[in-house]
Amino acid sequence: MTTYALQTRNLVKTYPTGKPLTGSTLNAVDGLNLNVPEGSIYGLLGRNSAGKTTTIRMAMGLARPTAGSIEVLGLNPSVDPSRVQMLRQVAYVPEEKVLVSSLNARRLLELNRSFYPDTWSDALARRLCERLELPLDTVYPKLSLGNKTKSALVAAIAQRSRLLILDEPTTGLDPVVMDELLRILVEEGTEEGRTILLSTHQLPEIEQIADYIGILDRGKMLLEGRLDDIRASFRRITASGAALPATSPDIVSTSRRAAATQYILRANPEAFAAELSRNGATLIDSTPLSLTEIFLELCRTSEKFDAHADDTRRGVAA
Repeated sequence: MTTYALQTRNLVKTYPTGKPLTGSTLNAVDGLNLNVPEGSIYGLLGRNSAGKTTTIRMAMGLARPTAGSIEVLGLNPSVDPSRVQMLRQVAYVPEEKVLVSSLNARRLLELNRSFYPDTWSDALARRLCERLELPLDTVYPKLSLGNKTKSALVAAIAQRSRLLILDEPTTGLDPVVMDELLRILVEEGTEEGRTILLSTHQLPEIEQIADYIGILDRGKMLLEGRLDDIRASFRRITASGAALPATSPDIVSTSRRAAATQYILRANPEAFAAELSRNGATLIDSTPLSLTEIFLELCRTSEKFDAHADDTRRGVAA
């Protein structure tokens, strides 16, 4: 039976739009069902304003849900004392790395050690500082953005918490350091059995290390599951012939390419190709999609669907 480090059910977070006297609101998170298996590396993916950071803020107890439920390590982060108990088991690096200007990395690590005496590892902190090439004695106003990011990451990882939540953790990191960070996260997840949730735009990097992914758009979950299963299900099929199908529950998108039709499928590609052949079509090509291609196809389709829904609502209102 799968246990979940973080799970939401029909989660909603609504904010006022800021338009005076209208009372209008915006659903930053809109009926979200998120399932992060314990012991996994989970990539939470989405465009800007997709709802990723808002979801994480609710998971950390920094914002309260408007509706629905959220559990972190079986606890409700919106309710004390559950929140206090939860925070002892979670390490968090926010998107905005706000660091006290009078501190340096060495002092930050000392402070974090005092807050987490039961789980903190000095040996791990030293190794991380060396591997990420973190300068320890430079005060934060004089550090680059990348080194500020490294400092926050080392402080969080060395806590050795059950759940590590990283919101845009690669901000300012060069490719060499980013590669080293990915190696560290895989090692930590594998050796310690920890759960790691990463919210990021770095899709190629996530594809290297994630066990599970969730793709958000406009506060809704477009796709969630084991990454290997998702990559096996999605395929680009190009075919030519008469009376080719225009719609199917498995078709994400359809487009014309010269004399051929290109399909993006989200499931059952072999059965779809076999059906095309039985109906006399010529199968020209069948190729898997990268995570980036899957992400783009789903977000484009979601955008078109929402635009059509908006047009329909405006038509009804008129």
